[in-house]
Amino acid sequence: MSVLDIILTALWLMLPAYLPNPCAALFGRGTAIDSGRNFIDGRRILGDGKTYTGFLAGTVAGIVIGLVQILIAPYTPIPFPAFTLAAILCLSIGSLLGDLGMSFVKRRIGLARGAPFPIADQLDFVAGAWILTYLFEREWFLSNFTTWIVVTILIITPIMHLATNIIGYKLGKKDVPW
Repeated sequence: MSVLDIILTALWLMLPAYLPNPCAALFGRGTAIDSGRNFIDGRRILGDGKTYTGFLAGTVAGIVIGLVQILIAPYTPIPFPAFTLAAILCLSIGSLLGDLGMSFVKRRIGLARGAPFPIADQLDFVAGAWILTYLFEREWFLSNFTTWIVVTILIITPIMHLATNIIGYKLGKKDVPW
């Protein structure tokens, strides 16, 4: 496999995990998942930026892109790995759960909504997607997320995350460009 093939395969595998968070930010309005409640430390559990609408929109976006990938995979010039429905669900929902988990942690350590938390901000959703997929679709995960694919994802994801956040900021969908 060439370097380009590894990068393209890494992107292919992560699309159902990459798409949910920007779609949650783009379409997420309405009731916060924590309903404005505070944790036992007196701070918000998650914050206003985590909404039911965003979670649903992000999940649907990840599932739709995964289903599209299943449909187009036979026609791609690179023999990309085949998705299972369970893998698509786990990658999509897991990415959002990883983001929610990091929001919880950020609130616990006193970081305000939108405050930068380098590395964690860029890879929380990757961790969530990988953990959920490993738990529920282990064989598929281990056969597709090889060492080089994992390393590639860990390198390109922070770069892509910053780029998409800058775009979201310029579109007025994010309060900060990180």
